[in-house]
Amino acid sequence: MNGKVPLTLLCFSALAFACGPRSRSEGTTAAGDTRRATAPANSNSPLAPALDVTVNERVRFSFNVTNASKKKLEVNFPDGQTHEVIVLDTLGREVWRWSEGRLFTQAMQNKVLRTSDRLEYNEVWRDPAPGTYVAVARLASENYPVEQRVEFTVRR
Repeated sequence: MNGKVPLTLLCFSALAFACGPRSRSEGTTAAGDTRRATAPANSNSPLAPALDVTVNERVRFSFNVTNASKKKLEVNFPDGQTHEVIVLDTLGREVWRWSEGRLFTQAMQNKVLRTSDRLEYNEVWRDPAPGTYVAVARLASENYPVEQRVEFTVRR
């Protein structure tokens, strides 16, 4: 019985920590505002991702990936899909995916990025419901996969 009490307290403590408040470096997005997230300076990838989310009647995603290295890079993609944008709700459930219902070629492709060159992808979520979400943008590269996340709020 003595062993159950500390174990129970430990479990409740871990649950409280996991479900507790999160620190946020930026506020949530109001209508017409733009949220931006960039890769931390100490990232190990030579590619620096940045994701802008603009909320109006629609949600616009601008995903940019810049070659931050001092040499030319060849970015390889296994098929025609170069990127992905996913929107998750506060419980982590997927509510929208850019690639849903799209077809992509099965041909491999390569893109060469010189120093400071960047890849730009702009997508739109046309009918968002009010709520707080996290946008996850990913570069679908085999050799330099990067991801960026931004929290945003849709209000009506």
